[in-house]
Amino acid sequence: MTNQMPTIRYSLIESDSFAFEFLSELAERESWRKELHRPIYHIHKWWAQRLGSVFRGLLLGSVLPSDTDLRESFYARHALEDFTVFDPFMGSGTTVGEAHKLGMTALGRDINPVAVRSAKTAFGALDRRRILAAYDEVASRIEHRIRDLYRGTDPQGRISEVLYHFWVMQCDCPDCDARIDLFPSYIVARNAHPKRKSHVQVRCPACADIFQITQSPHDVTCRSCRHQFDATTGIASGAKATCTECRSTFTILKTIGKTRPRFRLFGKLVLSSEGRKAYFPATDADHAEYERCGELLQAEVRAGRIELPTLKLTHGHNTRQAMNYNFHSWIDFFNDRQLLALGWLRGAILDLTSSPERDALLTLFSGALEFNNLFASYKGEGTGAVRHMFSHHILKPERMPLEANVWGTLKSSGGFSNLLRNRLLRAIDYRETPTELNGLTSTAKTCSPEFTGRVEERWPTTIPMARRGVYLSVGDSGSTSLPDKSVDVVVTDPPFFDNVHYSELADFFQAWQGIGTDATHNCSTRNLAEVQDVDAAKFASKLQDVFAECHRVLKDGGMLVFTYHHSRDEGWHALSAAIFGAGFLVVNAHPVKAEMSVATPKFQAKEPIQLDVILVCRKQSDTIDFLRPSPVEALDRAREKLCRLAASGFTLSRNDRRITLVGQLLTTLLPTESPDSLNRIVEHALDDEAFAPIAVKKCQAQMSLF
Repeated sequence: MTNQMPTIRYSLIESDSFAFEFLSELAERESWRKELHRPIYHIHKWWAQRLGSVFRGLLLGSVLPSDTDLRESFYARHALEDFTVFDPFMGSGTTVGEAHKLGMTALGRDINPVAVRSAKTAFGALDRRRILAAYDEVASRIEHRIRDLYRGTDPQGRISEVLYHFWVMQCDCPDCDARIDLFPSYIVARNAHPKRKSHVQVRCPACADIFQITQSPHDVTCRSCRHQFDATTGIASGAKATCTECRSTFTILKTIGKTRPRFRLFGKLVLSSEGRKAYFPATDADHAEYERCGELLQAEVRAGRIELPTLKLTHGHNTRQAMNYNFHSWIDFFNDRQLLALGWLRGAILDLTSSPERDALLTLFSGALEFNNLFASYKGEGTGAVRHMFSHHILKPERMPLEANVWGTLKSSGGFSNLLRNRLLRAIDYRETPTELNGLTSTAKTCSPEFTGRVEERWPTTIPMARRGVYLSVGDSGSTSLPDKSVDVVVTDPPFFDNVHYSELADFFQAWQGIGTDATHNCSTRNLAEVQDVDAAKFASKLQDVFAECHRVLKDGGMLVFTYHHSRDEGWHALSAAIFGAGFLVVNAHPVKAEMSVATPKFQAKEPIQLDVILVCRKQSDTIDFLRPSPVEALDRAREKLCRLAASGFTLSRNDRRITLVGQLLTTLLPTESPDSLNRIVEHALDDEAFAPIAVKKCQAQMSLF
């Protein structure tokens, strides 16, 4: 009996009729408030939180026939129990969750334990009643002690609850030894909606009063001492500062010395007993209370009632800036009051009986770290007030850090109680009634069954697997132990070779999650097998290992589908080397809206990339009869797809157009061909009128031709 090649059934995502512009419209809406539209993937911080609407579309496109209308199928209720999906770079679990909603068996693996722990919480047992009972038990033990740390008085001596304390970094002038407050400006707070509420809170540099103005902050007269100043200009600007005593200008880093910078408490936002918010300067009593917290922290640590992190930072792309400021241990990222409150809170959670509820609250505690540290800052009024420490992907020391109330109140943000409502309970609501954004109205549609709330205990090394089972694993995805040819489709989003190194940042959480565990857990999450590297060749080799494993576990006729973008040629060369080296070919590519519309790195880029390229790959052995398009045909297809996006209202940067071109041209290559040959084609096409931004917009009138 001769072996026969499997009959290839072409899927929707391989066709140019795949409605990527429809997904992009949904993704644009989702990207502004991802945590509201799909809260299950936002219980805990992760750095590559993909858009659920896009990945639902990728999964459907990968398994539905080529003549399917994605717009209709997107909102249909599916029970695709015959399909198994694997994501080797699971991250926050978007692929796993979207596959689970579609009825598929979902396999997720990640090399970072922080990601896998949070995903296990998201997809595991979350019983609302039991979690609230566990929360109440923790609150009964510790809430009053933590909230007592955040009591203050107003100028009339009345006791008030402190919502936020305001701090400023200090250094010593190298010329006169004066202690300098490194204020970048004297604006303490603005409103997030200045056209509706134009008032600004400012601090007088002469007398330290904090007061409200409604006029221009460039010309302010202090209400107390009548000092005139420009509130927008402080003494620190970029890398330099000007001494307020001798007026010499110096480089800040050169004055830091060998210890972490000092910080001075200078203000507070309090909530009066009548429920009114007010800003006041810090008093001697406030400073004394903070000193008391430091003494109490030392006593609690000596008595063994509080355990604190011991993990240290190691040099890396994302840690070097913090280490330049002598943040050498993860404990350095907190002040004494934060450590005291967090230590008490963690201890109260650990005192609970071991259970899924305790694990869920520990995950929530870990998430609270993001908002309660010396790298958090004040966003202002009219929005969630705390700007978390990862608003930049680098660990950038904050010169005016914000200290939030660790327990939280109904009038503050970033506290443990706030995150219970805004993260955990919201995720439970979504699990019970998963919804999809409706592209036509603001009403969300319910079209998926509720989550099972079960994660299988053992990673599957044999088949069959549990129908609609969720399997999660920590480890190198270049070696998974999954059975040969056991997966129908791999859907993922691999890292970028020279971008954010997740493990460097995840160690901030690992430092706390590993306290008191064995030596294996109480160490860095960095791993030599992590598929991130500043060296393109090393990145390609690591990624190829993972893709080769995907090739092994994929059934004949199965597909590898993933999203990717990169602004540099090296990123695409490394990617193509991994694809071809692992035994795949690219059979189609589609542009689609990516990530957050408001991400800081996107705003700062000259040619921001708002698109990902969806790359659809098959095994080379399955593509013998495929006709590879010529470069001219690929350019025509890229032009058509850009026109479709433009007709949907997207304004495309040069880099958006570049990655769309590169992705489509990859479909022309065979394993023996180098992507270097595409560079000249791409650059020539980008200079062509048909690919200029204004020409792309004009394509709207040509849509009837396609």
